[in-house]
Amino acid sequence: MATIPNLITILRFLLVPAIVFAMLEARWGWAFTGFVVAGISDGVDGFIARRFDQRSRLGAYLDPMADKILLVSVFVVLGFVGELPLWLVVVAVSRDVLIVCAVILSSVMGQPVEMQPLMVSKANTVMQIVLAAVALAELGYGLSLGPVRPALIMISGLLTVASTAAYLVAWLRHMNRYGEGST
Repeated sequence: MATIPNLITILRFLLVPAIVFAMLEARWGWAFTGFVVAGISDGVDGFIARRFDQRSRLGAYLDPMADKILLVSVFVVLGFVGELPLWLVVVAVSRDVLIVCAVILSSVMGQPVEMQPLMVSKANTVMQIVLAAVALAELGYGLSLGPVRPALIMISGLLTVASTAAYLVAWLRHMNRYGEGST
């Protein structure tokens, strides 16, 4: 359905290659600006969808997908250029891949799991967004926030591991209920 929120979300998808290109060209100010515009557009499309009752099933899938593609892309490039530790990039990307694989496996097995974001996952996403924004701002504007980025890296790493574990436990419980009913 071509709602205004869905169109805004699609524009966010289109911003991702521009942000990645800016990062790879070391145009950090542009990358930061694109990242902020994407973040604002995420809030705007959600507001419009709720306020003007333009929520759609497509939007419910597209919105988080756009957010994840943006965040994963930014994390991968920041890791590639040495601005984030590779262990954090691997943990963050692996978490998202594991969640997608679990959802697909559940669906293939005829026991689709309804994805409901957990509080630890929401905290993790917020921390990753703040970390990416801080790194891009420091690079784009020559800022030095001292111990802020290393602290955000550690907190983000811990929340990513905690979120992965929480989703794994929830998925195993879901699949175990399915297994009990099929014997």
